[in-house]
Amino acid sequence: MKSALVTGGAGFIGSHLVDRLLAEGWQVTVVDNFDPFYDPEIKRKNIAPHFDYGSYKLVEVDIRDLGALREQLTGEYDVIVHLAAKAGVRPSIRDPIGYQDVNVRGTQNLLELAKEWGVKQFVFASSSSVYGVNPHVPWREDDCVLMPISPYAATKVAGELLGHVYSHLYGIRFIALRFFTVYGPRQRPDLAIHKFARLMLKREPIPVYGDGTSRRDYTYIDDIIQGVRAAMDYTKTQYEVINLGNNRTVSLMELIRALEEVLGVEAKLEYLPPQPGDVPLTLADMDKAGKLLCYTPVTNLFKGLFEFKKWITNVN
Repeated sequence: MKSALVTGGAGFIGSHLVDRLLAEGWQVTVVDNFDPFYDPEIKRKNIAPHFDYGSYKLVEVDIRDLGALREQLTGEYDVIVHLAAKAGVRPSIRDPIGYQDVNVRGTQNLLELAKEWGVKQFVFASSSSVYGVNPHVPWREDDCVLMPISPYAATKVAGELLGHVYSHLYGIRFIALRFFTVYGPRQRPDLAIHKFARLMLKREPIPVYGDGTSRRDYTYIDDIIQGVRAAMDYTKTQYEVINLGNNRTVSLMELIRALEEVLGVEAKLEYLPPQPGDVPLTLADMDKAGKLLCYTPVTNLFKGLFEFKKWITNVN
């Protein structure tokens, strides 16, 4: 039985990954501190079914506490999937030191443990936000000109570079996955699709920052999990940075119209000034993911939104 340590395993992406690993017969240890950035009870509901598996273990600890991590974890893992982080571009502008502390120091702690334990496979959740306002679209991993415009994005760049150091010095295979606007059931309540859907179902106005022309490469959770699983098994090279996106962009207004169609509700729009830290466009070049991970996203926006609708109407 293979064993995985998944940090942030009670969150949106993490809980879906744990679903998959448990179904495949993995031994899974989850580290999560149930940060109150959003209601921790949401995360506890995410993981409730996982306790039905004898191969599942939850360790409630902060990734900044290296001593507690050493004490409470066995170190007997085939792979570490490091998803835990303080998330969000806009909140990071209000709390840059906190984001640095969790996202950089916490990542270094996990890399130190991988070194001590001899874990040779490390998968890191990076972000499309590292590209910043880069005009060279679609964004390619070999574009060395990264222009992050938020503290959150800067911490993800730092994580990628720390991974390179530990890969070079200690032989840890480090795979950084740059996620592009992940959505689907269990999505964080602060993210656009979840926030908009809840407000629309209550017949309340939704906030539109800017003129609605900003565009995002929305990627459905099942496609992201496909890419993460492939990265866990990847062995050809020691260090890689790989985009996981959908290779299509959707404007904010197009997203709102799609939500109207899927939810059967007309949106009431409240136009607000653009938010600092937001980028006007994200678009992933998927060539590398296809070649190295055989990654092929298969979920279009409408299919993904219908799956999200089924979930949100059941949890309300």
